[in-house]
Amino acid sequence: MAALPAQEAAAAGLAPLRVDPALLGEAPRGAPRTPAAPAPIQPAEPPALRAATVPKPVAAPRPAAPAPRSVPGSATETPAPAPPARRPANAPIATPAAKPSPPAQGLLPEPVPPGVTQLSASKLGGTTDKVTEAEGEVRLWRDDSAIAADRLRYLHDEDTVEASGNVTITQKHDVVSGPEMRLRLTDRVGHIDQPRYSIQRAARGTQAGRPVTASGTADRLEFRGEDRYRLANATYSTCGPDRPDWVLAVRDLDLDFEKEVGTARGAKVVFKDVPLFYAPWMDFALNNRRKTGILPPTLGNSSRTGIDVSLPFYWNIAPNLDATIAPRIMTRRGAQLGGEFRYLEPTYVGAAQIEWLPNDNVTDRRRSFYSWQHAQSLAPGLSGTINVAGVSDDTYFSDLSTHIAVTSQRNLLRQGSLSYEGEGWNSAVYVQRYQTLQDPSLPRIEVPYDRLPWITLNAWGTGPRRAALGFTSELVNFRRAGQTEGQRVVAYPQVSLPMSTAAAYVTPKIGLNFSRYQLTGQPAGTPAQLTRTLPIASVDSGLNFERDTDWDGHAVTQTLEPRLFYLYVPFRDQSLYPVFDTAEADFNFTQIFSENTFVGKDRIADANHVTAALSSRLINAASGADVIRAMVGQRFYFRTPTVTLPGVAPPGRRSSDLLAAASGRITPALSVEAAWQYNPQENRNERFNLSGRYLPEFGRVLNASYRYQSGVVREIDTSAQWPLGGRWSGVGRYNYSFQDNRLVEAIGGLEYDGGCWVLRTVLHRFATATQTANTALFVQLELNGLSRIGSNPLALLKRSISGYGRINQPVADPVFGAP
Repeated sequence: MAALPAQEAAAAGLAPLRVDPALLGEAPRGAPRTPAAPAPIQPAEPPALRAATVPKPVAAPRPAAPAPRSVPGSATETPAPAPPARRPANAPIATPAAKPSPPAQGLLPEPVPPGVTQLSASKLGGTTDKVTEAEGEVRLWRDDSAIAADRLRYLHDEDTVEASGNVTITQKHDVVSGPEMRLRLTDRVGHIDQPRYSIQRAARGTQAGRPVTASGTADRLEFRGEDRYRLANATYSTCGPDRPDWVLAVRDLDLDFEKEVGTARGAKVVFKDVPLFYAPWMDFALNNRRKTGILPPTLGNSSRTGIDVSLPFYWNIAPNLDATIAPRIMTRRGAQLGGEFRYLEPTYVGAAQIEWLPNDNVTDRRRSFYSWQHAQSLAPGLSGTINVAGVSDDTYFSDLSTHIAVTSQRNLLRQGSLSYEGEGWNSAVYVQRYQTLQDPSLPRIEVPYDRLPWITLNAWGTGPRRAALGFTSELVNFRRAGQTEGQRVVAYPQVSLPMSTAAAYVTPKIGLNFSRYQLTGQPAGTPAQLTRTLPIASVDSGLNFERDTDWDGHAVTQTLEPRLFYLYVPFRDQSLYPVFDTAEADFNFTQIFSENTFVGKDRIADANHVTAALSSRLINAASGADVIRAMVGQRFYFRTPTVTLPGVAPPGRRSSDLLAAASGRITPALSVEAAWQYNPQENRNERFNLSGRYLPEFGRVLNASYRYQSGVVREIDTSAQWPLGGRWSGVGRYNYSFQDNRLVEAIGGLEYDGGCWVLRTVLHRFATATQTANTALFVQLELNGLSRIGSNPLALLKRSISGYGRINQPVADPVFGAP
C-alpha cells in the first residue's frame, strides 16, 4: 500500500490515510494487480477525534473501478470483484426491490489496531482534513463494528459516518439495516431510518442464562451508546424475521443489553395475528436476571376454587432482597392476597410467606397461611435456624391449593434451633412444636409431642490402636396436653475397632445405652422415675471377591460380597415406659444392619441374632458404574425378640422376612429396579416393588411402577412424555390404588413446540386429604424470551414425570434467575 501524502500527515502529528492503489485503478510498478483492499483511517485519540490527513480528490477520466486481476487459465485479464466476505447467518433481509450491499463483515487484509477505522470502496474521494467520501460496495470497520452501504461520508472532526443506500451495520452480533444512517463512532450514538434488526447475544459467562435471539422492524432506531437501543413504532420477536408467529408491537422500545432489560411503552402482544393483551408499560428480562415489574398473569380452573386468576408483582429491592406480591381472584372463594419476602446476607438467609383471604365465599370465614424460614451463622461454629408455618384451619390446603404435595400435608413444623460445631463434637438446642391438621372425613391422627426443649450433645474421636470413639446424648422435655408428659435423658458411649484389607473387614463394637425418665401425668401404677441401662455389642464383617469378565461385549468386574452382622442386646422389660416419639422402623436393607428395630429412644429391642446378606455387582471397567446390582439378606434369631410397642405382639419366630433387591441398566436407555420382602413362615409376599424407566433421549421418557404392601398398598403408577408427531408431545401420569379402589392422581396434557413459543395444556386430577378429588386445568402459552401467559404446569410436570424435559429454552424468571 502507498501512503498519500505522508509529509502532510506527519506535520499534523496524525497517521496517514492509507489507500490501496488498486482503488485508484492503478498498481505499483512491477507489482501484480490485486483486488481492492480496505483502506485504514487512523484517527487521533477519542473523544475529540481529529481527522487523519486525506489527499485531495484524485481526478480520473472515468469512475474508478476495482483493479483487474489475472484469472488462472485465461490468456486475458478480466476485472475481479472485491474479495468475498462471510455473511452472518442472522443478517436481515434487505429492503425489497433494492439491491443489497455486500456484507459488512469479512477478512481484513491485516490485523487492525483498536480504534483504527478501515475503509474499502469502489471509489474514494474527499476533502483534506474534513471529509472522506466513498461510493460503490462500501465497507467500513472500527473495532467490533462494521458498516456496508452504497454511499458513505466520514466526517473527520465529528468521527461520524453518514451512510445511505442499503445500509447494514453489524455491532458484535447485532445486525441493523435500513436506507439511511448517521452514527458517531466514538460513543456509538446516532440513528438509522426504517430499520430491520436482528440480535444474537450469547449468555454471559457469569450467569446460567440463555442466549438472546430477536428480530423486528421500526420506523426509527436510535443508537444510544454501547449495547443500548431505542426504537420507535417497533416490533420485537424471538421468532424468525419472516412472518413471526408472535410479535410485541410497541410505540417505544428500549433495549439495554448492559442491564439486560427491555422496556416497552404502549405495548401489545399479538399471537397468530390475534391480540392477546395490551399494556401501557411493561418490561422484560433479556436474560435470567431479576428485575422489578409485573410478572405474567396465571390463569387456571379448579373444581374447588373455580376460575383462578393471579397477577404477581415482583419487587427487586436490592441484589440481596426481593419480594413478590400476588393478588388472586377465585370465582368460588373470593379475593386473596399473597406475598413472599426473601433476603440473603453473608451470615444469614431466609424467606417469609403469607396468604390472606378475608372471607371465603364457601365457608364464610377468614382464612390465612404463614411461614418463615431463617438460617443464620452467629459466630464461627455457631448457627441458628427458625422454621415456622401455620394455617387458619384444617382444610386450608385441600380447599385452596392445586398441588397434591401441599394438600397432603398433615403436620406443620414450628421449630427454632441453636447449634454449635466444634472440633470432634457438636451440640444443639431445639424448640419444636407442630400444628396438626385433622381431616374430618378420616380417622383422627395422633398429635406429635412438643419438645420444649430438645438438647443434643455428640462427640467422636480416635483412641488407641485407631479405635473409633463415639458418644451421643440428648435431653428432651415432652409436652402434650392431657397425656403423659416428662423429661427423657439418653446417653450412649461407644467404641469400635475397624480392621480391614482389600478383601475383608471386621468391625467389633461395644456400647452402653443409658436412659432416664422423669414423668408426670402417667397412668396409675407407673413410677414417676424410670431408669434403663443396656449394653450393646455387635460385630460387622464382610468379604469381597472380584473377577474380570465380559458382559455384552464390554469388560466388567464381577463382585461377590458376603456380609455377616451379629448383634447382642439383653432383654429389659420396657412395658411401663411411655412412647413419646417411637415407632417400629421400616424393614429394609439399611435397617437390617442397624442396632435397633425401633425409631426413637423409648424402646430398645432385645437382640441375639445374626444378619446374613450376599450381594453381587457387575461394574463397568471403563466408567466404574454399576451395570447390575443384586442383594439378598435375612436375619436369624438365636433368641426371639420380645420388646414391643403397646398393643403389638412379639414376632415369635426364629427368622425375619427375606429381603431381595436388584437393579440394573439393561440398555443405555432402559433401567429396572425391583425389591421383594417375603414371609417364609406364612408363605406370603409382604412387599413387592417393581419399577422401570425408558429414557432414550431428551424429551422422551416412559416410567412405570407397581407397589404392593400386604393389606396396605396395591397401586400402579405410570407416567410419560413422548413426541406424538410433528411438533406435538404428550405428557401424562396415571396413579391408581387398587387397595382403595380410587384414583390417586391423573395427569393428561399436550405440548406444542412452535419454535419460538410453546403451548401447554394439562388436566390434573388428584385425591385430597378430605377423601374428595380436585380437578385443575392448566393452559400456558410461553413466548420464548418474553413471558409466560396462563397457569404454569411446569412444576407439576417435573414432580410427576420423572425425567421430564423442557422442550424449549427457559424464559427469564426474575426469582433468583430460576427457570
